[in-house]
Amino acid sequence: MTERLDGVIVATALPYAEDPSAPAGLRPDLDRFAEHCRWVVDSGCRGVGPNGSLGEYSSLTDAERREVARTAIAAVKGRGIAVIGVHGVGAHQARHWAELAAEDGADGVLCLPPTMYRANRGEVVHHFREVAKAGLPIMVYNNPIDTKVDLTPDLLAELGQIENVVAVKEFSGDVRRVLEIRAAAPHLTVVAGADDVVLESLLMGATGWFAGYPNVFPAESKQLFDLALEGRLDEARALYEKLVPAFRWDSRIEFVQAIKRSMDYVGRYGGPCRPPRGPLSPEQLAQVDADMKLATS
Repeated sequence: MTERLDGVIVATALPYAEDPSAPAGLRPDLDRFAEHCRWVVDSGCRGVGPNGSLGEYSSLTDAERREVARTAIAAVKGRGIAVIGVHGVGAHQARHWAELAAEDGADGVLCLPPTMYRANRGEVVHHFREVAKAGLPIMVYNNPIDTKVDLTPDLLAELGQIENVVAVKEFSGDVRRVLEIRAAAPHLTVVAGADDVVLESLLMGATGWFAGYPNVFPAESKQLFDLALEGRLDEARALYEKLVPAFRWDSRIEFVQAIKRSMDYVGRYGGPCRPPRGPLSPEQLAQVDADMKLATS
């Protein structure tokens, strides 16, 4: 039976330890990462999603990228699911990472359309057909802001005909898309991809949430998810109103740094980022902390 890619899946941040011999003087702290993966799942989240943009996959060596995936898979085995980011510029690269994920025991993969070069429709379809050959359930990732490729409901209906394409992470920011996708491709699971429209997306029929602030608030995120799906709207809105100022950082340029800072704020190690991500400005640090103060009040 194909694994359903729904529920709250944490797009995991990656902790680093100082190491002068590593790229940029930082190496992935795999022990700390494994503990974090276990913590978010034990706090109620369904699974983890390493090697996404929040996980800084593009700043990792190939060897590091695979070790991060293996660490996450092992950490949550028997506890939750591991949905591995397999993004690649070309179909052959994304398929390669998907095949490694299958070999390592992943439950599914998250995959962007071709990156760097703006892809046409045929290239997008070919990309996902190649990734599907790895045999794992695929969550396609619509992030038109960064990829300049919009997986429209019509295109998703076509992609959904590919065997193993089972879900879409929707990050257009347009909550109208949820109903449009459900109408055009009713067989696809719609997953909210942006924290600051998650409640709206769930109320429109999304049945998953795959984003960044569950790294900081795993139990609260599961609570919000359940309240929304159970129709307990007054309780859901009250919780969301406290969290959403912080959640808005998930859709900003500095989302990696902000989420790591937020982890530090609640006593979970976030730590530094590798280039090209630089430190937050003093003003940004102050705003993240102010938003976190509200969220934790």
